Order: sequence, then structure tokens, then C-alpha cells
Amino acid sequence: MEKEIGVVSHYFGRISVGAIELTDTLEVGDMIHIMGHTTNFTQKVESIEIEHVKVDKAKKGDSIGIIVDEKVRDGDIVYKVMEPYEEI
Repeated sequence: MEKEIGVVSHYFGRISVGAIELTDTLEVGDMIHIMGHTTNFTQKVESIEIEHVKVDKAKKGDSIGIIVDEKVRDGDIVYKVMEPYEEI
């Protein structure tokens, strides 16, 4: 089960970082699924940065940067992969 939590606003290719505008919370250790027209992969969030400062969690409305395993594109949708027992 997945829950939409944000959208990619920019990709920094040289450092493999995706900038994401959050519409829900995200924490280090969460599994995310990024999907778009040509993007479709799942990964674990290893770190989150807000304004170049590492944080353990981010909330709705935050603009964050995370290292991504593959190239992402502006407008790609970010989903949090939920455990089957978690409520959305």
C-alpha cells in the first residue's frame, strides 16, 4: 500500500539529489516509491536535508533534498510505501 507524500521539484544530477515538495511527513528509514512518465523505482530514505541541514524527519510543506538511487524528473510523484498494518 502506498500514500502520496510529495512531488519532485528539481533534480541535481551531479550529486544525485532530488528536491521534493512534501504534502505529508517523511522520516529517515522510510521506504519511498518515485513514479513518473519514465521514472519508477523504490528506495529507502537514507538522509533528509532542509536548507543543507540534515534532519531525521520532515513535515508537510517542507522542501527537502534526498539522495536518490536513480534519476528523477520534475513532476515525478513520491509515495511512501506503507506497511500493510499501518493506517493511511
